Amino acid sequence: MARFIFITGGVVSSLGKGLMAASLAALLQARGYKVRIRKFDPYLNVDPGTMSPYQHGEVYVTDDGAETDLDLGHYERFTGVSARQSDNITSGRVYQNIIQRERRGDYLGATVQVIPHVTDEIKKFAVSEVDDLDFVLCEIGGTVGDIESLPFMEAIRQLRNELEPQQTLSVHVTLVPFIAAAGELKTKPTQHSVRELAALGIKPDVLLCRTEHPLPDGERRKIAQFCNVRPEAVIPALDARSIYSVPTQYHEEGLDEQVLRSFGITDAPEPDLSRWQDVEDRYFNPEGEVTIGVVGKYVGLQDAYKSLNEALVHGGLANRVKVNIEWIDAEIFEGEESDIAAQLEPLHGILVPGGFGERGSEGKIASVRFAKDRKVPFFGICLGMQMACIEAAQSAGISEASSTEFGETKEPVVGIITEWMSEEGLQQREAGGDLGGTMRLGAYDAMLDGNSHISAIYGGAKTISERHRHRYEVNAAYREPIEENGLLFSGWSPDGLLPETVERPDHPWFVGVQFHPELKSKPFDPHPLFAGFVAAALEQSRLV
Repeated sequence: MARFIFITGGVVSSLGKGLMAASLAALLQARGYKVRIRKFDPYLNVDPGTMSPYQHGEVYVTDDGAETDLDLGHYERFTGVSARQSDNITSGRVYQNIIQRERRGDYLGATVQVIPHVTDEIKKFAVSEVDDLDFVLCEIGGTVGDIESLPFMEAIRQLRNELEPQQTLSVHVTLVPFIAAAGELKTKPTQHSVRELAALGIKPDVLLCRTEHPLPDGERRKIAQFCNVRPEAVIPALDARSIYSVPTQYHEEGLDEQVLRSFGITDAPEPDLSRWQDVEDRYFNPEGEVTIGVVGKYVGLQDAYKSLNEALVHGGLANRVKVNIEWIDAEIFEGEESDIAAQLEPLHGILVPGGFGERGSEGKIASVRFAKDRKVPFFGICLGMQMACIEAAQSAGISEASSTEFGETKEPVVGIITEWMSEEGLQQREAGGDLGGTMRLGAYDAMLDGNSHISAIYGGAKTISERHRHRYEVNAAYREPIEENGLLFSGWSPDGLLPETVERPDHPWFVGVQFHPELKSKPFDPHPLFAGFVAAALEQSRLV
């Protein structure tokens, strides 16, 4: 029987509910339990696929092709459990499903209402596909009191009544601010937040109190008294030195023990935290450091590249080095007065990540050319690989080489595709169709040249599976001039039509991939491409 943990947040946003959910799941997993984490997002977008990264951060993609909230990346990185399309739902998708049924006449003329139709849809999502699990953690986006989240709160209230006793638990994440002028921690915001939650019919069992200062026993007892919870169920959550310290820190504060106690579980095995202790040891005791420049479009908000940032950290863990990341706006390299050498010469590696649109494209191409000419380790991901191919075509004499994503061009080295093969068969789309859900999304196989550098990085593998998120592909018709310039196609889709990887054999480390390997990297299992890239950057650091 699966047990459900409903996680809500109060007072302010950005308290770290997603990280808390991931850490608690990791602790339960370390005790031998099977876990899954789900995210309820109250916004009306069907999914975050068409949202600007500046609005919402990165879009995380699952193996089965869902575009989801970035918190699912935390869930995967902390538990190693692959997320699925059924692990993220939005108000937009809930209402879309209901309206489609109403238009078909499925409700037999009934008035369609928030209760029961919307709440029933949410409950059905929460309890689906859980037969083989011990715990299902459900994080509710937003803050208690938001009008958008009310149907989700009502669905939780109903579920807590409908499921068996001791089958559900409420964890509320709240803020205990420190008022410097008074020199005091203030518990009143937490009290009001819990009161707001109780007004919706939900009594929290465990409180996780985010605070910048230690929570004295007196304040802990005060919170417990006013919020109707046990004092030991008031868990202080101080800022951690690293997100990878959070699981062990929360365990030391008793979070997992209190959760299990609230479920009536008293005989749980002690958690095996050895892999988290190893991660912390590697993170806090590096034996060197490297500097990687990320030349991108959305560098003003690091959450836009959240998985990429973490994958680079994981590459450092694999090599026991600290990775310093320089976020560089590609637009600064455009124009006659740009001094690209001054910005890129101090770097030990250059990475051009994925993105959409023309802005910054010339700066990315210039970065590719600099890495190629100066023999600096280079890693191109998705659009970064496409920019490497355009740069090679331009260097081969095709001066107008470009991408149809940037407008009409006589030399479409990169262009949109309208058909491709997947495990489900032929996939089709219209070039002018809706943006949402029209990309090549999810895990696809790639066939690697057995003699290639990238095959060696993957331990000699000839077939790999990686996640994609893009509309445009490198045009294989330009293979000859690109390879004549030294950039070799070393990986292809199984049907041999779509280039998946490129590399330069005459370069210390120059790799481009059409997929997003950062989505599969984990702190205890770094992705081999990032481990290899950081290793090459470490070698570069010894040369400069």
